[in-house]
Amino acid sequence: MIVSAFVLASILCVLSGLHVYWAFGGRWGSNAVIPTQVDSEQTLFTPPPIATLVVAAALAVAALLSLAQVQLINLGLPAWSLRTAMWGLSAIFLLRTVGDFRYVGMFKRVRGTRFARMDNLLYSPLCLLLSILAANLARY
Repeated sequence: MIVSAFVLASILCVLSGLHVYWAFGGRWGSNAVIPTQVDSEQTLFTPPPIATLVVAAALAVAALLSLAQVQLINLGLPAWSLRTAMWGLSAIFLLRTVGDFRYVGMFKRVRGTRFARMDNLLYSPLCLLLSILAANLARY
């Protein structure tokens, strides 16, 4: 279980750091992380820096919760709340894996964009892995 927690927390921390980097204007890796229109490759939305920081904070909190679930750190939370948080985290990442059936996820219809290719190769499989790791920790 400790290995699962460490792997999950490590991935979440890297993703959190990447979001902080983007929030402060970083460009590396940002060219295919937002769904785009098929014809124009124009992004469907442009997240403001504050929203990107909120995502970064949520990912960091999730990393801490995963480490707390296996008692590598003490957040002073009851065991039932950590277990519930892990099930919730698993559900969130599973929902992201499934997607919106149009632009995002394994069952998307729009497939000819740069984002869609990256979603198929990396984003959705990574979300599935994160969901499985969180569910594994929830059972601990």
